[in-house]
Amino acid sequence: MEKELIENIKKLKGSADLIYNNKDFTSATILYFKLCFSVLDLIILKSKGETPKDHNERFRMLEKEFPELYTFLDKYFDIYRDTYNSTTDKESCDKIKHGIEKIMAEHKIP
Repeated sequence: MEKELIENIKKLKGSADLIYNNKDFTSATILYFKLCFSVLDLIILKSKGETPKDHNERFRMLEKEFPELYTFLDKYFDIYRDTYNSTTDKESCDKIKHGIEKIMAEHKIP
């Protein structure tokens, strides 16, 4: 499972960066959030030996075990939900992009 998550993280990061560079900030935001979920799941897996089955379980696990990661996800999750109905500007996309890159660096995720 860990190897699969790491491969998924690499692919999502590359795709998100490519779309971001093409200035499609809504699609990039969606991919950065998918990247975020995979990164968070990897962190949870390494700590707990299991991954959450859905967003609700991810939030609960993060809230209990990783409050700083929970705070990040909780603060920006509405941006992800908004992508269902509207476009995302560069500023909002940058918040997610830089936030997940910081988390990846702090947790030494390639």
